[in-house]
Amino acid sequence: MRSDDTIFAPASGYGRAAISVVRISGPQSRFILETMAGGVPAPRRLVLRTLRDPANGMPLDEALIAWMPGPESFTGEDQAELHIHGGLATRAAVLKALGSMKDSRAAEAGEFTRRAFLNGRMDLSRVEGLADLIDAETEAQRRQALSQLEGHLGRTAEGWREDILRALALLEASLDFSDEGDVPEDLERDVAQRLETLHRSLETTLANRSGERLRDGLTVVLAGPPNAGKSTLLNALARRDVAIVSPIAGTTRDVLEVHCDLQGLPVVIVDTAGLRDSVDLVEQEGVSRARARAEKADLVLWLVPPEGAEVPPAARQVLRVGTKADLNRNRHDCDLMISATSGEGMAELIARLAETAEASMGQADPLLTRERHRRAMERAHRGVGSAIGLLKIRGPVELVAEEVRLAARALGEITGRVDVEDVLDRLFSSFCIGK
Repeated sequence: MRSDDTIFAPASGYGRAAISVVRISGPQSRFILETMAGGVPAPRRLVLRTLRDPANGMPLDEALIAWMPGPESFTGEDQAELHIHGGLATRAAVLKALGSMKDSRAAEAGEFTRRAFLNGRMDLSRVEGLADLIDAETEAQRRQALSQLEGHLGRTAEGWREDILRALALLEASLDFSDEGDVPEDLERDVAQRLETLHRSLETTLANRSGERLRDGLTVVLAGPPNAGKSTLLNALARRDVAIVSPIAGTTRDVLEVHCDLQGLPVVIVDTAGLRDSVDLVEQEGVSRARARAEKADLVLWLVPPEGAEVPPAARQVLRVGTKADLNRNRHDCDLMISATSGEGMAELIARLAETAEASMGQADPLLTRERHRRAMERAHRGVGSAIGLLKIRGPVELVAEEVRLAARALGEITGRVDVEDVLDRLFSSFCIGK
């Protein structure tokens, strides 16, 4: 991947459409516009031009073009956009013409955003916010991703990092200039107070897991004996036929997931195999997977058919749901009764699910949205805690400074201020081509 190449890619979806947007970024962007469009318009203004094939001058399309000179562009480089008609042949012809020009090539996945990061237009936390915004499926996910894209996490992490660096500067001063008169006598107490304040802030942030839960969705596992109505309930919640419904016991052999939007909150409904003893090896594997998913679920809906069911598997939270209420309502060991066929009790069940999701994700202003953020912040928290412990026992200042330095490095990983090449490769490979 050469950063001095000029890259191009469709930024809009594939398939037949009214308009297709093609993005161009790199040193040859201006030359491409001059060659294909006959000139460069005023910056950040759309103008109508005829695009021509650079090989023979034949017209390709009537298009709106835009010119965005660097560094005031998304990537920080000279950038252009071609708003062409969305027919497959038109788009193919324009992309072929772009690829024929010197030092111009098709972009790799996420390469535009990667250039924006490398050119200092975005920090790594904002890049992740952009990825989450593209993938957002619910209103709450959209709001959270937009907050991160706007730099909420990055600014906070950088503020903490600056606090750590100020404490580190004081520690370095005590090491290098201990004989100078302008070094405070109560320096260690000053450093300890700064670090204790920061330690509490990090601890409060780490205690809030609602951001990660909101990004991934609340996991609800449907569990119970065979023919308890799990697949029927899954279809009712998804409002479409997702799972096969059959009176034959043991129809569901594997785990089936459906992503739902409940009052703007993401919920992942998981259908599992009926829990029972079986001599069938395939069904045994399905039962084993069902139990494993139930143990890790945020909520298990333990479905109780008219003939009853055994004790539910171990889980964080279990809601006993009596199914097929239209056949038998006399079950007093259930939290609520439903009939996915007639719709009885479904409104109450959905309300209970939404209430659980709200309790899990509704904490205000979550900062951490990814496991990567949490791991980095946990290392920073440990480093600051170790430094405070050493100060309390009057340990060597060199060791205190090293712990503080490691904490600063960990916080720098959140925004990409330190070497995070492996993180970059994984992150940008998940982006769309053209972004």
